[in-house]
Amino acid sequence: MATSRTIQRRRSRERELVTATRRLFDERGMQDAPIEEIARSVGIARGLIYRVFSSKEELFVLTITDYLDELHDELRAAIAPANEPLAALERCSAAFAGFCQSYPAFLDCSLSLMHRPAGDLRGMISESVWLRLGDGMAGCLGQVADVLRAGAESGAFTVEDPDYAANVLWTQTLGTMHLARIGVGVQRVDGEPGLFAVEPERVVASCVANALATVGASAA
Repeated sequence: MATSRTIQRRRSRERELVTATRRLFDERGMQDAPIEEIARSVGIARGLIYRVFSSKEELFVLTITDYLDELHDELRAAIAPANEPLAALERCSAAFAGFCQSYPAFLDCSLSLMHRPAGDLRGMISESVWLRLGDGMAGCLGQVADVLRAGAESGAFTVEDPDYAANVLWTQTLGTMHLARIGVGVQRVDGEPGLFAVEPERVVASCVANALATVGASAA
């Protein structure tokens, strides 16, 4: 049976590795942070990572939960000053889209997570890590759902199922913000395909407008 000191050391090492992974994600992107470099950045051999995590997927998922913890606080700070549901949704949507803009690796991680069936992912990680991911996502989505629920009760929004609508807005924002991530759109000019620049601020504004439209509201 593990002693409290062993558990504490394990948690400390876990925190250290998650921090190192996120730092590499933020510096280089999700695709350019190999396990070997993560281990090297904290001064351990690659094999020791698997004494802390059962798989690289666990490290990946816990890094996402680290982003989600920060996003949770940002959403709460954005919503708190609003005195009515419309303003709360505008601020919440802008905060979420802005977070995706500030942390492209979070956007990439989230989209990558969505590409994998939930059952497959659950089979690759421990129950505790699965629950931590669920808590992280529910903490963020729950705040959005609460805003939608208040708006529906006041008649400001047309929403039958706030939890479902929150998930729709979450997914919608991730997909739209990928346009800001790549920074270009495609158009046809004189019969030929061409590219045009897309400003991130414009995409963030579109996310807010799309959120309001989805719940049957309009900007104040």
